[in-house]
This record gives sequence, structure tokens and C-alpha cells, in this order.
Amino acid sequence: MRKHWLSYVFIAPFLITFLLFIVIPTIAAIALSLTYFNAIEPPKFIGWLNYQNLLTQDMVFWKHAIPNTFKFAIIVGPLGYIAAFMLAWFISQLPARIRVIYTLALYSPSMTAGVAMAVVWLIFFSGDRLGYLNSFLLELGIISEPVLWTQDPKYLMTVMILVTLWSSMGVGFLALLAGLQNVDTQLYEAGRIDGIRNRLQEIWYITIPAMKPQMLFGAVMAVVGTLKAGSISTQLSGSNPSPQYSGHLLINHIDDYGFIRYEMGYASTISVLLLVMTYIVSRICWKLFGSKEE
Repeated sequence: MRKHWLSYVFIAPFLITFLLFIVIPTIAAIALSLTYFNAIEPPKFIGWLNYQNLLTQDMVFWKHAIPNTFKFAIIVGPLGYIAAFMLAWFISQLPARIRVIYTLALYSPSMTAGVAMAVVWLIFFSGDRLGYLNSFLLELGIISEPVLWTQDPKYLMTVMILVTLWSSMGVGFLALLAGLQNVDTQLYEAGRIDGIRNRLQEIWYITIPAMKPQMLFGAVMAVVGTLKAGSISTQLSGSNPSPQYSGHLLINHIDDYGFIRYEMGYASTISVLLLVMTYIVSRICWKLFGSKEE
């Protein structure tokens, strides 16, 4: 350390930030998960009781939070990931002078999702006759009365998926676009000599193997983004829990116990379980797109 002290100075900002906002909160959550803590009294150590209650007695967790989260993640994660790759590939084929415009147009929804939620989507899916979707369907005669799109348990999850897919072109999309633009063009020339005849074969045999690090990063970001989603149901329905728990995800379950019931110890237990789930799915992504060198 004395010999390379300057190197430690340069990594100190990242290391300090990582410790303050990642390592310490994670350790604190694990410690609190073993306690009863109501945010008023000091934490009381109760051992594994929170985990026992979560795994054996929490019916909302098993009946709504877990199924909804996996349904949401299985649909939004792969579809958003595939859409990000396809759109990034199409943009990479455009001339450089207009590429930036299309990139900004696709990336901006992920930056303005909160504003767009209030200005666009809540009006679009409004449950009265003035809502854009209801007004359009009533005019066509498809429905006879307005539908409560964000309050009806039959439609809330579908609306959540559609809105999330619309805003899913985030950092992973930019990483995929950067990876596509940095693939060595000589590989394509060599591929055509070796017998590659169309763009689909080019993508499968050359593009994807050549940008595995970016594919891995995009996959991990898609997994983390879908598993940590939760505010979308609250923003759409205006309540937590959502109507009949139809849009109740793991993050909503954490917010319910942590910031509504103030059972911080139990909320920390759910957070730890979510962390373990995220790690397991991320390892699967490593197996698919990682390599021994990485």
C-alpha cells in the first residue's frame, strides 16, 4: 500500500461511495432483518423469526408479491432486453449524423418516466370519458362505458407492463449500442468469406459473441431493473397496496411494511430475500454471457 499509495488515492472516491451506499446499508439490512424494529424503539433481537414468518405465514407474499414479481420480470425483462438489442442494432445501421437523434429519442423516456407518468400515461389510462384510451374506444363503439384501467385488477398488471416496456431503454440500451458500434468490421468481412450469407447469421455468429461484455451488462441491468420495480404500480393506481394486490410487487411489499406499517425489521427481511434473488438471477446471466476471463 505504501508503494502504490497514489493508486489508492484515485480509487478512494469510488471506494468510499461504495462503502457508504452499498456495503454499509447491506450489512445494516441483514442485521435489522434479525430484529424487531418499529423505528421508534431500539431494535430487539429476535433471531430468525422474521424469516420464519415470511416463509410460512405471509400469505400476501406468497399469493401476490412473488407471483406478480416473477410475472412482471419474466415478461418485461426479456422483452425489454430483446427490444433494447434490436433497436440498438437498427440505430447502429444509421448514418452517424442522425444516430444521435434516434438514440436520444429512445433513451429519453427512461430519464423522464416520472414526468411522463403524470403528464401522459395517467391521462391516457384515465378511468373517465376524458381519458384518451376510453374516449377512443367509446368512439369506436368497442366499449359502452369507461373502464377503470388502473383501478381494475384485471388490467393493472397489463398497464404496468406496457408503461415499463415503453421506458425500458435505459443504461443497458446505451451499453448495447456502444458495443455494436465497437465491433471490429473486419470480423464481418472474414465472416462473409467463411460463408455467412445474411444479417441474421451475422448477428448470431459475429455480433453477439463479439460484444459479450455489453450483453452481460445489459442483461444484469434488465434483471435488476425489473426486480427493483415497484413504484410503477403505486403511481398508476395511486395506492399501496394496489387494488386487490393485483400490481403488488416485492418492492411494494417492502414499502408496505417499512414505510406504512413501520415494521423495519420485517421489511429488511424481504429486502435481504430480494437481494439473494437478484444475485441468483445475475449469476445465471453471467453463465449465459460471461466468460472465464471475466
